[in-house]
Amino acid sequence: MVFSSVFFLFTYLPIVLLLYYITPLKLRNLVLLAVNLVFYAWGEPVYILIMFLSIAIDYTHGLLVEKFKGRGEDRKARWVVASSVFFNLALLFFFKYWDFIAGSLAGMGLTFMPRLGLSLPIGISFYTFQTMSYTIDVYRGDARAQRSIVNFGTFVTLFPQLIAGPIIKYKDLGDQIDRRTHTAGRFASGVQVFVVGLAKKVLLANNLGMLWDTYKALPAGSLTTAGAWLGVVAFSLQLYFDFSGYSDMAVGLGRMLGFEFGPNFNYPYISRSLTEFWRRWHISLGSWFREYLYIPLGGNRVGRGRLFLNLMVVWAATGIWHGASWNFLLWGLYYGLLLAAEKFFLGRWLERRPVWFQHVYALFFILLGWAIFALEDFAQMGPYLAALFGFAGGGLWDSGFLYYFRAYLPMLLVAVLASTPAGKGVWTRLEETSKKLVLPVLLLLGLLISTCYLVDATYNPFLYFRF
Repeated sequence: MVFSSVFFLFTYLPIVLLLYYITPLKLRNLVLLAVNLVFYAWGEPVYILIMFLSIAIDYTHGLLVEKFKGRGEDRKARWVVASSVFFNLALLFFFKYWDFIAGSLAGMGLTFMPRLGLSLPIGISFYTFQTMSYTIDVYRGDARAQRSIVNFGTFVTLFPQLIAGPIIKYKDLGDQIDRRTHTAGRFASGVQVFVVGLAKKVLLANNLGMLWDTYKALPAGSLTTAGAWLGVVAFSLQLYFDFSGYSDMAVGLGRMLGFEFGPNFNYPYISRSLTEFWRRWHISLGSWFREYLYIPLGGNRVGRGRLFLNLMVVWAATGIWHGASWNFLLWGLYYGLLLAAEKFFLGRWLERRPVWFQHVYALFFILLGWAIFALEDFAQMGPYLAALFGFAGGGLWDSGFLYYFRAYLPMLLVAVLASTPAGKGVWTRLEETSKKLVLPVLLLLGLLISTCYLVDATYNPFLYFRF
């Protein structure tokens, strides 16, 4: 079940909201846990057992950590934390990376690890990180252990952000799990954010995705330099509106249920450096790696050699987190090297350059990075990257490029504008009276047009579901 489906919008969600709001306050988490599990089981009926195991393991580990910390038995508490981290990483490794490693070894003639052919549990990269951070937060004293297994289960399975994030740390949501405020204003704000996210996903991401798929499917001999750049621009915008749209829908659904999640994107394509880009893109993931990996490794408080190693370790982990494929590791190392260069010398040099140059620099390396990210097959990646630099089998451009460029130009212009704060700036300058008149019309149109697209949709992927 996905948010951008007619069934979710007009059957599941209304039933959930009705059940939730007719239930007494003390029982709402129990109802929410039940509907969360139904949501997950809809797509993963077998793997819901893994979800139960994850809840039970981390719930008991949190209690044990707090117990040993309270007794002053810090060594035992650290062992419990290590056990929780090991369990979550082992779960992630088994389902996500076993076949990848087995296949890589088989390619070298080593067959002692059989391929299992297991499907990837939806959202496992997100909920294992959330539960892993729970025991760490309890150990650090940043959160209290949750006594109610219903409340803890609600945190782990919270359907608005269960299957594709954002990654919510327990210390940021624990108090809201126990007690939250429901108001008409918050609910209305949630509806607004949800519809905006739905429109970003359905009207922009899906349409731009078809343009990217067209160029991705072209044989190397037919690819032109202009077409390769058009394709990767389409992918970069598709990925942004797909994932930021999902994040907006998650934030909106959370508000409808009384929760407040932090923003996951902040106009990343207006960045003037790659460092700034990663402060604006997938904020919850960057925050998680910074807090639970980068800082424990020493962060910036080390020498240059160790700092470089820390960056490469964190970015190798960030890359491989996204998928069990060598291109994701390459993508992570690519950013690790560039961010290290910015930290050591390139950042200071960039600050002295004109603003337009900084934007061009950032966009060039961001787009190049998305080409590496998008193409898992190295046999396809090589010719595509060569085409970006002018070594295209089809030349600089052809009639196909001109056709697709003209056909998608209005959509591309809308998407580029929507990826900047320009529209938000215009909206904030409107008078409140005008906003009250225009907002309901825009929301109704957005919902209506998105629904029309969904009714007739044959192309409606969520790119981050595979992570």
